[in-house]
Amino acid sequence: MDLLQIVFLALIQGITEFLPISSSGHLLLPSELLGWPDQGLAFDVAVHVGTLSAVVLYFRHSLGAMARDWLGQVFARRDSTEDSQLAWYLILATVPAALAGLVFDGAIETHLRSVWVVAITTIVFGLALGWADWHGGRAKTVFDITWKTALIIGLAQALALIPGTSRSGITITAALFLGLTRTDAARFSFLLSVPVIALSGGYKALQLWLQSEPAPWGELVGGAAIAGVSAFVCIHYFMHYIRQIGMMPFVVYRLLLGAALIWVAL
Repeated sequence: MDLLQIVFLALIQGITEFLPISSSGHLLLPSELLGWPDQGLAFDVAVHVGTLSAVVLYFRHSLGAMARDWLGQVFARRDSTEDSQLAWYLILATVPAALAGLVFDGAIETHLRSVWVVAITTIVFGLALGWADWHGGRAKTVFDITWKTALIIGLAQALALIPGTSRSGITITAALFLGLTRTDAARFSFLLSVPVIALSGGYKALQLWLQSEPAPWGELVGGAAIAGVSAFVCIHYFMHYIRQIGMMPFVVYRLLLGAALIWVAL
């Protein structure tokens, strides 16, 4: 890839990984309109490392508290705390997507990675996000989550394997439906991204290692850095303004993106 492709694709990955607007939809457009080649497995691993670093850095205090209390409960038999419970719920919510990925990843790559699928899911799940934002209770925090709530959000996250769904979009949608505030719905979604991105990136890294292909380290380091910085900035401003702006700007954007993809497919 040339420098323009590296910068553009890394920015797309960094920004759309956490905004509820579908990263796969955005990555399809330059490929379809400009004829750019697939970014490749090595670059995919690199930008996953960048986005994972961003979310871990941003939520380092919360993640540190959860890790400390969870480890203390498991290994030192300490009493359960809000942070250790939240850690358990994040683990529970990760299981459906991990299992679905192992079972259906090959079939999804073969049959569902098309412009039409991405266009339809971008629109349908965008409308679902708008409905959830409009009708959600918006009263609960992440510490009001129960194992049932976590499991439902986890099952919703498994749907994000379908291209165009948006992992952050579908988990925020489910959390809003279940009564969480906009801020806490986004917070749980972003915390939930840590194990999911780690598992996905680790799986892709294993595939890359088994292929034993030479790695273009300049491209990879640059892509990881750009994706990480853009993801951190995106998370910061999303968390800062989401209470005021709500989800409707993202719903409208998804509808426009879906329409653009349909136009490209025709």
